[in-house]
Parts: sequence; C-alpha cells; structure tokens
Amino acid sequence: MSSLGPLSGITIIDLTRVLAGPYCTMVLTDLGARVIKVEMPAVGDDARHFGPFIETPDGGKSAYFMSLNRGKESIALNLKDFEDKKTFKKLLGMADILVENYRPGTMEKLGFGWEVLHEKFPKLIYAAASGFGHTGPYSKRAAYDLVVQAMGGVMSLTGQPGGEPTRVGSSIGDMTAGMFTAIGINAALYHREKTGEGQKIDVAMLDSQVAILENAIARYSATGEVPGPLGARHPSITPFDAFMTADGYIVIAAGNNNLFTILCETIGQAELVENPLFKTNILRTENCLILKKELEKALSKKTVADWNRIFDDAGIPSGPINKVDQVLTDPQVLSRNMVVTAVDKITGPLKMAGNPIKMSAFEDPAIRLSAPELDADREKIIDELTFFYKD
Repeated sequence: MSSLGPLSGITIIDLTRVLAGPYCTMVLTDLGARVIKVEMPAVGDDARHFGPFIETPDGGKSAYFMSLNRGKESIALNLKDFEDKKTFKKLLGMADILVENYRPGTMEKLGFGWEVLHEKFPKLIYAAASGFGHTGPYSKRAAYDLVVQAMGGVMSLTGQPGGEPTRVGSSIGDMTAGMFTAIGINAALYHREKTGEGQKIDVAMLDSQVAILENAIARYSATGEVPGPLGARHPSITPFDAFMTADGYIVIAAGNNNLFTILCETIGQAELVENPLFKTNILRTENCLILKKELEKALSKKTVADWNRIFDDAGIPSGPINKVDQVLTDPQVLSRNMVVTAVDKITGPLKMAGNPIKMSAFEDPAIRLSAPELDADREKIIDELTFFYKD
C-alpha cells in the first residue's frame, strides 16, 4: 500500500471557512490532495475563534478548528489588496481546484468569479458551497446549519411527536453540503481527465438537506400525508425503534418477517408472531405502540448488555445508544481506525474522527498532520511560486 492517497498530486486552493467548506477540503486532504488554505490576515478562518479551546501559553487554540483543518497549509492573503491578489492569481495558476463558501456574488466583487477564472484558467475546477446555491430567489441570503435544517424539512422529522422543534445533534446542514461538494469535485476531476476542461460546481446547503429526506418525499407523494417526527421509530418498518430494558434503552431493527419471528422467539414471546395485529409489517407498523409495549414487557427483564449478547448470537440487528465517550472506546470503531490523532506542536495530541473511506491501495494512518497556524506556510508557498513562475 502507498502512504499517499488517490488525490496525491492534486492541489486545492481553499478559500473556505467554518464548517461546510473546510469539511469538504478535509475529506480531500484525507484522500491525498494538497490543500492550501487562504485566510484573512490577522483573523483567519472564523472557526479559529470557536470553542472548545485547548489552553496554551498565548490564550488557547480552537479544537473545533483543529478537527476540521488537519493536514492543510495556511497562507494569509487579503483579496482586496493589489499585491495579495497577484499572489492569489499565481496560486490559482498552479492549482487544480478552487473551493469557496462565500455568499454568492462575493467572488465576482473580488474579481474572481467563475466566468473570469474559467477564461484565464480553463482547467481549473471551481467548487462553491453556499447556503442556497448560486441561483434561485434565496441565492443571496445568509444561512447557517440550523436555518437549512429547518427549511429543508429535516427538523420537521426530528424529535418526539408533539415535542419542540429539534435540531439534529451534528451539523448535517454543513456536513452534507461538504460531502456533496467533495463528491462533485471528484466527478469533475474525472470529467477533466477525459476532456481537459474545468467546470463549476454549485452545491447548496438547502439542496443537500432536501437530498437526504430519504423516504419522506416518497411517503408524502404516495399518501398525501405530511410526515412528522416519530422519535426513534421508522415510519414504515416495525419493530425498528428504541426499547426500554432493565437499565436503559436498546435499539432493535427487525427489518423483515423472519427477523421479527427470531426476535419474538429469542425474547420468549413467540406467540406475538401469530397475533393478528402483528402478522405483517404493515400491521405491525399500524399497531406499533401496542407491539412496543408487548416487546418491552420481555425486554425489561434483562439489561442492555445482556440483550446485546443475546441478540448478537441470534443475528438480530441491535445496539446500545452510545454516548460520545463510549463511541471513542468502541472496539469496532477503534479497529476501523475511526479515531485518529493529530499531533500539534503547541497543544500536543488531539483525538478526532478518522476517514471513513478505506481504500485497499492506500494506507490509513492513525497519526495525522495537525491543522496549520495562521500564515504558517507563507514562506514555503511564496518560494514555490517564485520557482514555478521563474520563466
């Protein structure tokens, strides 16, 4: 296996900040691309000022920023300054991809819109991740994760029935946009390999939320009923929910008739299989609350750990509801190298999520390069530009 990645040799100029864009470019960094992060002088990426902070002699470093920018390089440029603009143009001349997550119109005001850049750098791939995309009536509006989770429908499906509006616990509004942007970039690289042409990629956070509505759109289209929050329950598969045991909740996903039969036999409730209320998945879903009570009568006799062992042996999909500290010590998670360490010169080691894309031809190192200090790579990058343009 190679210690490099499939995107080794690809250079990305990263104008992004906070989450959606940096998450995208971190995925590409993990796949071997070189990412040069262009930040505002003195201030840098907004996320450098977001907690939690790790204490340092000069006041603290953002663990939030560090966890999204590992392995990147940093140069500080003011894109409104004439000399810095010249440097930025030189960077684009040696780059394969530009990624930005400004509000639409910002790059045009700076003189670096898609039309201008495509004419000057026809092979450059331009990827833009924004709240609402570069077209449409909301295009110029500002957006954050909470806004697009709400507007995209995901919040209407999240939480307990009758409960207050509930945001999904991780920032999926940003992160899905980052992932879709990374997917688009890789597709554009393949297209360029065949045609020699760069192209523009326009990914909206709102679009990305609509894209992950899963079967909610299909349910509405088929039935005319507007889906709402169901707690942990699946809308059309039963039993597929969180159930109370003797010491806490366990999730069980018995996704077909055979698994339902095995489940009932395993918990000592074989008679439920022949109950006319539960004979088919449709009936089980219609009578899900009645079935849940029946299942919990049996499940209440043992602990989560007991049932996990029993269900594993029986081949029933189930699991505990792990807290974050439990996830980080889970043997399966650890065996898949999904907890990696970036060693920072100032703060020392910091654990963070690994790369879920495992590839047979490339290594998946447990130790990663840390996030850069603001403008840390200026001298190296300027020297490289001088060499690149010496003729």
